[in-house]
Amino acid sequence: MRPKLVLFGDSITEESFGEGGWGASLAHLFARKADVILRGYSGYNTRWALKILDKTMNGIGGDSDAPVAVTVFFGANDASLPDQKSGFQHVPLVEYKENLRSIHAYFKKKWPSTTVIFIAPPPIDEEGRIKYLCGDDPSGQAERTNEAAGEFAKGCITVAKELNIPVIDTWSRMQEIPDWRKSTLRDGLHFTPLGNKVLFDEVVKTLKDLGLSDEKLATDQPYYNEVDYNDPSKTFGN
Repeated sequence: MRPKLVLFGDSITEESFGEGGWGASLAHLFARKADVILRGYSGYNTRWALKILDKTMNGIGGDSDAPVAVTVFFGANDASLPDQKSGFQHVPLVEYKENLRSIHAYFKKKWPSTTVIFIAPPPIDEEGRIKYLCGDDPSGQAERTNEAAGEFAKGCITVAKELNIPVIDTWSRMQEIPDWRKSTLRDGLHFTPLGNKVLFDEVVKTLKDLGLSDEKLATDQPYYNEVDYNDPSKTFGN
């Protein structure tokens, strides 16, 4: 049975199966070796994520076929400024951290053997957000700030350390990239191909540290050049 990896998050996870997306790249990397299962919900925050856990994870697996890992990638919407256009998505930092604890507890109760990996929210290019939302309107205001995103990223990392689980610091890592505001973010929030590549590399590195790597996973079914052409039954056993 193939190992399963679940990606649970907001729009950055939902979009990850698009062309060049970090989720699609994971599915390609683990082709014939592991199944990458997408559970991404555009616009969702941790408060809403808690409400849909049972419905969205139903049917993925039980005790005997639990996922080997689940990525939890929320915070970009929680960090929306409460007095701006996307204020309805805002979740206070204290609640956000508690919601992350609850999400982790849910997964560990459902699948005790599954490793939960937190992904901290990415940085924000405020100029890019204003242009995306307001065009050339000089009075436009960003509904998110990099400072607020940074506070939520720190909160995510704090909870991960408290729970002793892996965490990917997307907020810091992406800001190490030259011209990160434009090179990694297409609209001040969502990822460009380079932004997707940055996160993909970090997820692969984290999975490898957990012993889940392309090199170590068995291939599902023999490669075509391993098949006995004259007597396929010798290869497949039936």
